[in-house]
Amino acid sequence: MTQVYFNCSDPNHILMDSRGTTVSSLSEACAHALRFVQAAMMTPNSEDWRGWELRVTDELGNELFVIPFAAALGRLH
Repeated sequence: MTQVYFNCSDPNHILMDSRGTTVSSLSEACAHALRFVQAAMMTPNSEDWRGWELRVTDELGNELFVIPFAAALGRLH
């Protein structure tokens, strides 16, 4: 089990995850991160999520991976 943190940022904001989440694998962390991004974008508000990204780090602050919110939007047709 590993503690991971989901930190969101855009050029003007940083939202730090101070609690973290315990996961059993990197694939579980990735699935959680994708659900997090999708839930944030589905929440009614006026935020333009295209410049945001989710940085997932371990308990030592090492970056595991980054998910740009724009990637979760899918491709435009």
